[in-house]
Amino acid sequence: MSAMRFFALTSAALPLALILLTSPFPAAAAEQSAAAAKKDVIVEQTDVNGSPKQHLDQLFSQLKRERDPDKASGIANEIRMEWNDSGSATVNLLMQWADKAIEEKRNPAALDFLDEAIALKPDYAESWNRRATLNFVMGNYRKSMSDIERVLDLEPRHFGALSGMAAILSNSGNDQLTLKAWERFLDVYPAERTAQEQVNTLAEKLAGNRT
Repeated sequence: MSAMRFFALTSAALPLALILLTSPFPAAAAEQSAAAAKKDVIVEQTDVNGSPKQHLDQLFSQLKRERDPDKASGIANEIRMEWNDSGSATVNLLMQWADKAIEEKRNPAALDFLDEAIALKPDYAESWNRRATLNFVMGNYRKSMSDIERVLDLEPRHFGALSGMAAILSNSGNDQLTLKAWERFLDVYPAERTAQEQVNTLAEKLAGNRT
């Protein structure tokens, strides 16, 4: 269904220009302390200039104002690119390995990589979102919803997680809550046509049920 299709977009792979590294997983553990030190430096520099957060806030402001679907889609893709950078070389590597494992249908391995990424940087919303998407694909809807709630705690504007929530609620047959999830989505990303269609369809269905 369209909601499920849109949820799948939330797990889009990192930019194609980024080469997937295929070093053995233990290498990441061996280099973890050094990478963590580098991560701390990166975070401190980010806090000083505030540019990544400011840039993301600007993109969300543009997305909320934009009414042209094609232009809005371009802005949404820029936001996804920002989300794909955790600020940690180790976590980014684990995310790449997870993507590679998903492509090769090695879901247990992908879950292991995502679990490790979350353990290393629990405030990185995209690792939770990627795991939510994988759990959804595997039919683990309760676990997926739990991860989605964590994503939205960290980033309430995460339109990918909101569409995933709508997909799960739709599968459960709860039209009222599904409508609310899509309405929250449109508050962040008002030009998305699929979300608009879902809201219109559900609103009409619920209005008909009340008559």
